[in-house]
Amino acid sequence: MSFITRGFTGRRRSGPPGRLPPGQHDVGSDFPVLSAGPVPYTKTDDWDFAVQGQVDEVRRWTWEEFRQLPRTPITVDIHCVTSWSKFDTEWEGVSLDTLLEDVETTAEYVLAYCDGGYTTNLPLEDLLDNQAWVVDTYDGEPLADEHGGPARLLVPHLYLWKSAKWVRGLVLNLVDEPGFWETFGYHNYGDPWKEQRYAGD
Repeated sequence: MSFITRGFTGRRRSGPPGRLPPGQHDVGSDFPVLSAGPVPYTKTDDWDFAVQGQVDEVRRWTWEEFRQLPRTPITVDIHCVTSWSKFDTEWEGVSLDTLLEDVETTAEYVLAYCDGGYTTNLPLEDLLDNQAWVVDTYDGEPLADEHGGPARLLVPHLYLWKSAKWVRGLVLNLVDEPGFWETFGYHNYGDPWKEQRYAGD
């Protein structure tokens, strides 16, 4: 897999008081694009989302079914491990509480998987209680391909690599399985307020 990192230019800003994690800077109106490979272009007719693994039964939604689920507007700050933060970003999507509300499981961990082969791991408890969403709009518009469209995971209390772009589903596991960046030495959890960028931080 090739590595693509498209940088950005601009003046570094300090951000609003109390909202900028240590080691971060305010990117302002920019929205950098950083990816671990080429952008996959998935048509909504070909898209679905599944919850599988250690579950009583697999759940699966087509794009049309997903779009009919209860939707939530979300305004959150996001923080990238490469040191930029963006404040008051506006999204809309479906809460993971909604997607998992009828799922019976004894799992404690989740592996999110995506078009293009990307994966990332999270504790299941970090996806519940209005902490995470599958979003398909940004700033009132359909989510752009380069930012993860047609849909991405949004877990804003963790570094942005945990908010997997081009997400297609979740595998609920009894044991923690490292994802793509985690196997390359990124921190297993990724709390920006603790600067958990790399293993050992």
